[in-house]
Amino acid sequence: MERNVIAIAEHRTLPIPPASARGAGPLTDTRGRALHDLRISVTDRCNFRCVYCMPKEVFDADYQFLPHGELLTFEEIVRVARAFHELGTRKIRLTGGEPLLRKGIDRLVGMIRSALPGVDLTLTTNGSALKAHAAALKAAGLDRVTVSLDSLDEATFRRMNDADFAVAKVLEGIDAAAAAGLGPIKVNMVVKRGMNDHQVVDMARHFRGTGQIVRFIEFMDVGSTNGWRMDDVVSSAEVVRRIGAHFPVEAVDPNYRGEVAARWRYLDGRGEIGVISSVTQAFCATCTRARISTDGHLYTCLFAQRGYDLKSLMRSGAGDAELATAVDAIWRRRADRYSEIRTAATPREPKVEMSYIGG
Repeated sequence: MERNVIAIAEHRTLPIPPASARGAGPLTDTRGRALHDLRISVTDRCNFRCVYCMPKEVFDADYQFLPHGELLTFEEIVRVARAFHELGTRKIRLTGGEPLLRKGIDRLVGMIRSALPGVDLTLTTNGSALKAHAAALKAAGLDRVTVSLDSLDEATFRRMNDADFAVAKVLEGIDAAAAAGLGPIKVNMVVKRGMNDHQVVDMARHFRGTGQIVRFIEFMDVGSTNGWRMDDVVSSAEVVRRIGAHFPVEAVDPNYRGEVAARWRYLDGRGEIGVISSVTQAFCATCTRARISTDGHLYTCLFAQRGYDLKSLMRSGAGDAELATAVDAIWRRRADRYSEIRTAATPREPKVEMSYIGG
Protein backbone atom coordinates (compact mmCIF):
# COMPACT_ATOMS: atom_id res chain seq x y z
CA MET A 1 0.00 0.00 0.00
CA GLU A 2 1.09 3.60 -0.50
CA ARG A 3 2.68 5.45 2.41
CA ASN A 4 3.24 9.13 2.94
CA VAL A 5 6.89 10.07 2.94
CA ILE A 6 8.10 12.40 5.68
CA ALA A 7 10.73 14.65 4.14
CA ILE A 8 13.79 15.72 6.08
CA ALA A 9 14.40 18.20 3.30
CA GLU A 10 11.42 18.56 0.98
CA HIS A 11 13.48 19.51 -2.04
CA ARG A 12 15.33 16.19 -2.07
CA THR A 13 12.58 13.73 -1.24
CA LEU A 14 10.47 11.86 -3.78
CA PRO A 15 7.25 9.99 -3.01
CA ILE A 16 7.66 6.24 -2.91
CA PRO A 17 5.61 4.74 -5.77
CA PRO A 18 2.47 2.92 -4.66
CA ALA A 19 2.75 -0.86 -4.83
CA SER A 20 0.88 -3.67 -3.13
CA ALA A 21 3.17 -6.41 -4.40
CA ARG A 22 6.45 -6.80 -6.22
CA GLY A 23 6.53 -6.63 -9.98
CA ALA A 24 6.50 -9.77 -12.09
CA GLY A 25 9.71 -11.19 -13.51
CA PRO A 26 13.35 -10.30 -12.79
CA LEU A 27 13.93 -6.87 -11.24
CA THR A 28 15.19 -4.43 -13.86
CA ASP A 29 14.63 -0.73 -14.44
CA THR A 30 13.10 0.93 -17.51
CA ARG A 31 16.35 0.38 -19.44
CA GLY A 32 16.79 -3.26 -18.48
CA ARG A 33 19.42 -2.61 -15.79
CA ALA A 34 19.51 -5.02 -12.84
CA LEU A 35 20.10 -4.06 -9.20
CA HIS A 36 23.51 -5.58 -8.51
CA ASP A 37 25.37 -3.05 -6.32
CA LEU A 38 24.37 -1.11 -3.20
CA ARG A 39 26.42 1.65 -1.60
CA ILE A 40 25.45 2.63 1.94
CA SER A 41 26.74 5.89 3.42
CA VAL A 42 27.14 5.41 7.18
CA THR A 43 28.16 8.99 8.01
CA ASP A 44 28.19 12.40 6.32
CA ARG A 45 31.28 13.44 8.29
CA CYS A 46 34.89 13.27 7.12
CA ASN A 47 38.24 14.35 8.52
CA PHE A 48 39.45 15.37 5.03
CA ARG A 49 38.26 18.35 3.02
CA CYS A 50 39.07 17.12 -0.46
CA VAL A 51 38.60 19.84 -3.04
CA TYR A 52 36.42 17.67 -5.33
CA CYS A 53 34.12 16.38 -2.57
CA MET A 54 33.95 18.47 0.62
CA PRO A 55 35.66 21.82 -0.09
CA LYS A 56 36.59 23.59 3.14
CA GLU A 57 34.96 26.86 2.11
CA VAL A 58 31.59 25.06 2.21
CA PHE A 59 32.16 22.34 4.81
CA ASP A 60 33.72 24.65 7.38
CA ALA A 61 33.57 24.78 11.18
CA ASP A 62 30.03 26.15 11.03
CA TYR A 63 28.65 23.50 8.69
CA GLN A 64 25.71 21.63 10.19
CA PHE A 65 26.11 17.90 9.78
CA LEU A 66 23.23 15.53 10.45
CA PRO A 67 22.39 14.94 14.11
CA HIS A 68 22.96 11.37 15.24
CA GLY A 69 19.25 10.64 15.51
CA GLU A 70 18.79 11.27 11.78
CA LEU A 71 21.33 8.61 10.80
CA LEU A 72 20.19 5.10 10.03
CA THR A 73 20.84 2.83 12.99
CA PHE A 74 22.92 -0.29 12.44
CA GLU A 75 19.74 -2.36 12.68
CA GLU A 76 18.08 -0.23 10.00
CA ILE A 77 21.12 -0.54 7.76
CA VAL A 78 20.96 -4.33 8.06
CA ARG A 79 17.25 -4.26 7.18
CA VAL A 80 17.96 -2.22 4.07
CA ALA A 81 20.86 -4.47 3.07
CA ARG A 82 18.68 -7.56 3.52
CA ALA A 83 15.86 -6.08 1.41
CA PHE A 84 18.23 -5.24 -1.44
CA HIS A 85 19.89 -8.63 -1.27
CA GLU A 86 16.50 -10.30 -1.50
CA LEU A 87 15.92 -8.29 -4.70
CA GLY A 88 19.15 -9.43 -6.33
CA THR A 89 21.91 -7.20 -4.93
CA ARG A 90 25.15 -9.15 -4.58
CA LYS A 91 27.65 -6.45 -3.67
CA ILE A 92 27.41 -3.99 -0.76
CA ARG A 93 29.89 -1.19 -0.17
CA LEU A 94 30.01 0.90 3.02
CA THR A 95 30.94 4.52 2.35
CA GLY A 96 30.69 8.00 3.83
CA GLY A 97 31.85 10.67 4.41
CA GLU A 98 34.61 8.63 6.00
CA PRO A 99 33.01 5.39 7.21
CA LEU A 100 35.72 4.63 9.76
CA LEU A 101 34.54 7.68 11.70
CA ARG A 102 31.27 5.88 12.48
CA LYS A 103 31.65 4.44 15.97
CA GLY A 104 31.39 0.66 15.98
CA ILE A 105 31.86 0.24 12.24
CA ASP A 106 33.38 -3.22 12.71
CA ARG A 107 30.25 -4.24 14.62
CA LEU A 108 28.10 -3.11 11.68
CA VAL A 109 30.26 -5.17 9.32
CA GLY A 110 29.72 -8.19 11.56
CA MET A 111 25.95 -7.63 11.64
CA ILE A 112 25.73 -7.47 7.84
CA ARG A 113 27.96 -10.50 7.44
CA SER A 114 25.82 -12.48 9.88
CA ALA A 115 22.62 -11.50 8.07
CA LEU A 116 24.04 -12.03 4.57
CA PRO A 117 26.81 -14.63 4.68
CA GLY A 118 27.35 -14.77 0.92
CA VAL A 119 27.26 -11.08 0.02
CA ASP A 120 30.37 -9.35 -1.35
CA LEU A 121 31.00 -6.82 1.43
CA THR A 122 33.46 -3.97 0.86
CA LEU A 123 34.30 -0.52 2.24
CA THR A 124 35.76 2.69 0.80
CA THR A 125 37.98 4.81 3.05
CA ASN A 126 40.44 7.68 2.87
CA GLY A 127 42.86 5.43 4.73
CA SER A 128 43.50 7.81 7.62
CA ALA A 129 42.28 5.33 10.27
CA LEU A 130 42.72 2.13 8.29
CA LYS A 131 45.85 0.96 10.08
CA ALA A 132 43.96 0.94 13.38
CA HIS A 133 40.83 -0.75 11.99
CA ALA A 134 42.04 -3.21 9.32
CA ALA A 135 42.40 -6.32 11.47
CA ALA A 136 39.06 -5.81 13.24
CA LEU A 137 37.24 -5.20 9.96
CA LYS A 138 38.62 -8.41 8.48
CA ALA A 139 37.73 -10.37 11.61
CA ALA A 140 34.18 -9.00 11.44
CA GLY A 141 33.73 -10.29 7.90
CA LEU A 142 34.75 -7.51 5.51
CA ASP A 143 36.04 -8.82 2.18
CA ARG A 144 38.00 -5.90 0.71
CA VAL A 145 38.74 -2.20 0.99
CA THR A 146 39.14 0.58 -1.53
CA VAL A 147 41.39 3.46 -0.48
CA SER A 148 41.27 6.99 -1.86
CA LEU A 149 44.75 8.38 -2.55
CA ASP A 150 45.02 11.27 -4.99
CA SER A 151 48.78 11.74 -5.06
CA LEU A 152 52.06 10.32 -3.79
CA ASP A 153 53.62 13.77 -3.80
CA GLU A 154 53.41 15.16 -0.26
CA ALA A 155 52.64 18.76 -1.14
CA THR A 156 50.03 17.80 -3.73
CA PHE A 157 48.30 15.31 -1.44
CA ARG A 158 48.12 17.75 1.46
CA ARG A 159 46.74 20.42 -0.87
CA MET A 160 44.05 18.05 -2.16
CA ASN A 161 42.94 16.63 1.19
CA ASP A 162 43.16 20.14 2.71
CA ALA A 163 43.59 18.62 6.17
CA ASP A 164 47.40 18.53 6.31
CA PHE A 165 47.35 14.72 6.27
CA ALA A 166 50.49 12.85 5.21
CA VAL A 167 50.78 10.36 2.34
CA ALA A 168 52.82 7.98 4.49
CA LYS A 169 49.94 7.41 6.90
CA VAL A 170 47.62 6.37 4.08
CA LEU A 171 50.28 4.01 2.70
CA GLU A 172 50.63 2.50 6.18
CA GLY A 173 46.88 1.89 6.17
CA ILE A 174 47.09 0.18 2.79
CA ASP A 175 49.90 -2.04 4.05
CA ALA A 176 47.88 -2.93 7.17
CA ALA A 177 44.84 -3.79 5.06
CA ALA A 178 46.94 -6.02 2.80
CA ALA A 179 48.45 -7.77 5.83
CA ALA A 180 44.95 -8.33 7.26
CA GLY A 181 43.79 -9.98 4.03
CA LEU A 182 41.53 -7.22 2.76
CA GLY A 183 42.74 -7.50 -0.82
CA PRO A 184 43.00 -7.12 -3.66
CA ILE A 185 43.02 -3.50 -2.54
CA LYS A 186 41.84 -0.88 -4.99
CA VAL A 187 43.37 2.59 -4.80
CA ASN A 188 41.23 5.39 -6.20
CA MET A 189 42.83 8.52 -7.64
CA VAL A 190 40.56 11.36 -8.77
CA VAL A 191 42.53 13.11 -11.52
CA LYS A 192 42.17 16.88 -11.85
CA ARG A 193 44.09 18.73 -14.51
CA GLY A 194 46.67 21.15 -13.19
CA MET A 195 46.41 19.78 -9.67
CA ASN A 196 47.54 16.15 -9.59
CA ASP A 197 47.57 14.85 -13.18
CA HIS A 198 51.38 15.03 -13.17
CA GLN A 199 51.25 12.13 -10.69
CA VAL A 200 49.39 9.64 -12.89
CA VAL A 201 52.44 7.70 -14.09
CA ASP A 202 54.11 7.83 -10.66
CA MET A 203 50.97 6.34 -9.09
CA ALA A 204 50.89 3.54 -11.66
CA ARG A 205 54.60 2.88 -11.14
CA HIS A 206 54.32 2.75 -7.35
CA PHE A 207 51.57 0.11 -7.24
CA ARG A 208 52.58 -1.90 -10.31
CA GLY A 209 53.50 -5.44 -9.30
CA THR A 210 52.02 -5.14 -5.79
CA GLY A 211 48.72 -6.86 -6.52
CA GLN A 212 46.91 -3.63 -5.68
CA ILE A 213 44.85 -1.98 -8.41
CA VAL A 214 44.95 1.75 -9.03
CA ARG A 215 41.79 3.21 -10.55
CA PHE A 216 42.03 6.62 -12.18
CA ILE A 217 38.74 8.54 -11.92
CA GLU A 218 37.73 11.46 -14.12
CA PHE A 219 36.93 14.59 -12.11
CA MET A 220 33.12 14.62 -12.02
CA ASP A 221 30.42 17.24 -11.52
CA VAL A 222 29.05 15.49 -8.43
CA GLY A 223 27.09 17.72 -6.05
CA SER A 224 26.99 21.48 -6.37
CA THR A 225 30.03 22.69 -4.45
CA ASN A 226 33.21 21.37 -6.09
CA GLY A 227 33.55 24.05 -8.80
CA TRP A 228 33.62 21.51 -11.63
CA ARG A 229 34.75 22.64 -15.09
CA MET A 230 35.21 20.50 -18.18
CA ASP A 231 38.66 22.05 -18.64
CA ASP A 232 39.73 20.35 -15.39
CA VAL A 233 38.88 16.86 -16.66
CA VAL A 234 41.70 14.57 -17.75
CA SER A 235 40.06 11.92 -19.91
CA SER A 236 40.58 8.26 -19.16
CA ALA A 237 41.90 7.85 -22.70
CA GLU A 238 44.64 10.37 -21.93
CA VAL A 239 45.45 8.59 -18.66
CA VAL A 240 45.82 5.25 -20.46
CA ARG A 241 48.02 6.84 -23.14
CA ARG A 242 50.31 8.39 -20.53
CA ILE A 243 50.72 5.15 -18.59
CA GLY A 244 50.98 3.04 -21.74
CA ALA A 245 53.91 5.14 -22.94
CA HIS A 246 55.88 3.86 -19.94
CA PHE A 247 54.25 0.51 -19.25
CA PRO A 248 52.40 -1.03 -22.23
CA VAL A 249 48.85 -2.13 -21.42
CA GLU A 250 45.95 -3.92 -23.11
CA ALA A 251 42.22 -3.83 -22.47
CA VAL A 252 40.64 -6.60 -20.36
CA ASP A 253 37.01 -7.72 -20.19
CA PRO A 254 35.00 -6.53 -17.15
CA ASN A 255 34.57 -8.90 -14.22
CA TYR A 256 30.78 -8.52 -14.48
CA ARG A 257 28.17 -6.50 -16.37
CA GLY A 258 27.89 -3.06 -14.83
CA GLU A 259 31.47 -2.84 -13.52
CA VAL A 260 32.23 0.87 -13.77
CA ALA A 261 36.00 0.69 -14.12
CA ALA A 262 37.36 -0.26 -17.53
CA ARG A 263 40.23 -2.68 -16.92
CA TRP A 264 43.70 -2.50 -18.48
CA ARG A 265 46.47 -4.98 -17.71
CA TYR A 266 50.21 -4.59 -18.08
CA LEU A 267 51.60 -6.65 -20.95
CA ASP A 268 54.44 -7.88 -18.75
CA GLY A 269 51.95 -9.44 -16.33
CA ARG A 270 52.64 -7.09 -13.42
CA GLY A 271 49.03 -6.36 -12.60
CA GLU A 272 46.35 -4.03 -13.91
CA ILE A 273 44.86 -0.55 -13.63
CA GLY A 274 41.32 0.71 -14.02
CA VAL A 275 39.82 3.91 -15.40
CA ILE A 276 36.41 5.34 -14.54
CA SER A 277 35.12 7.57 -17.31
CA SER A 278 31.80 9.00 -16.21
CA VAL A 279 32.40 12.25 -18.11
CA THR A 280 33.94 11.21 -21.43
CA GLN A 281 32.59 7.65 -21.83
CA ALA A 282 29.27 7.48 -20.00
CA PHE A 283 28.35 4.03 -18.68
CA CYS A 284 24.75 4.82 -17.73
CA ALA A 285 23.47 2.03 -19.99
CA THR A 286 25.03 -0.63 -17.76
CA CYS A 287 24.85 1.09 -14.34
CA THR A 288 23.52 -1.32 -11.72
CA ARG A 289 24.15 0.79 -8.61
CA ALA A 290 21.83 2.16 -5.96
CA ARG A 291 22.89 4.40 -3.08
CA ILE A 292 21.55 4.87 0.43
CA SER A 293 22.32 8.23 2.01
CA THR A 294 23.38 8.69 5.60
CA ASP A 295 19.80 9.51 6.62
CA GLY A 296 18.21 6.65 4.72
CA HIS A 297 17.23 8.11 1.35
CA LEU A 298 17.52 5.84 -1.69
CA TYR A 299 19.19 7.52 -4.67
CA THR A 300 19.17 5.78 -8.04
CA CYS A 301 21.95 7.92 -9.55
CA LEU A 302 25.14 9.54 -8.26
CA PHE A 303 24.01 12.78 -9.89
CA ALA A 304 20.46 12.73 -8.53
CA GLN A 305 18.69 15.75 -7.11
CA ARG A 306 16.24 13.87 -4.90
CA GLY A 307 15.89 10.51 -3.17
CA TYR A 308 13.26 8.23 -1.65
CA ASP A 309 12.92 8.26 2.13
CA LEU A 310 13.25 4.65 3.25
CA LYS A 311 14.06 5.63 6.82
CA SER A 312 10.66 7.20 7.39
CA LEU A 313 9.06 4.16 5.81
CA MET A 314 10.81 1.89 8.30
CA ARG A 315 10.23 4.16 11.28
CA SER A 316 6.52 4.41 10.49
CA GLY A 317 6.18 0.67 11.00
CA ALA A 318 6.78 -0.93 7.60
CA GLY A 319 7.85 -4.55 7.73
CA ASP A 320 10.63 -6.14 5.72
CA ALA A 321 8.29 -7.29 2.95
CA GLU A 322 6.86 -3.79 2.55
CA LEU A 323 10.38 -2.31 2.47
CA ALA A 324 11.46 -4.71 -0.28
CA THR A 325 8.25 -3.99 -2.23
CA ALA A 326 8.97 -0.25 -2.07
CA VAL A 327 12.52 -0.71 -3.35
CA ASP A 328 11.22 -2.97 -6.11
CA ALA A 329 8.71 -0.32 -7.20
CA ILE A 330 11.33 2.45 -7.16
CA TRP A 331 13.86 0.49 -9.21
CA ARG A 332 11.34 -0.60 -11.83
CA ARG A 333 10.62 3.10 -12.53
CA ARG A 334 14.30 4.10 -12.70
CA ALA A 335 15.29 5.88 -15.91
CA ASP A 336 18.45 7.80 -14.89
CA ARG A 337 21.08 8.61 -17.53
CA TYR A 338 22.67 11.86 -16.36
CA SER A 339 26.10 11.31 -17.89
CA GLU A 340 24.59 10.57 -21.30
CA ILE A 341 22.76 13.92 -21.36
CA ARG A 342 25.38 16.08 -19.60
CA THR A 343 25.63 19.56 -21.11
CA ALA A 344 27.40 22.78 -20.20
CA ALA A 345 24.33 23.66 -18.12
CA THR A 346 23.72 20.44 -16.17
CA PRO A 347 26.71 20.83 -13.79
CA ARG A 348 25.01 23.96 -12.43
CA GLU A 349 21.86 22.05 -11.45
CA PRO A 350 21.49 21.32 -7.71
CA LYS A 351 22.54 17.74 -6.94
CA VAL A 352 23.07 15.70 -3.81
CA GLU A 353 26.60 16.01 -2.39
CA MET A 354 28.94 13.03 -2.75
CA SER A 355 29.78 13.05 0.97
CA TYR A 356 26.10 12.39 1.67
CA ILE A 357 25.64 9.35 -0.57
CA GLY A 358 29.19 8.06 -1.12
CA GLY A 359 31.07 8.16 -4.42
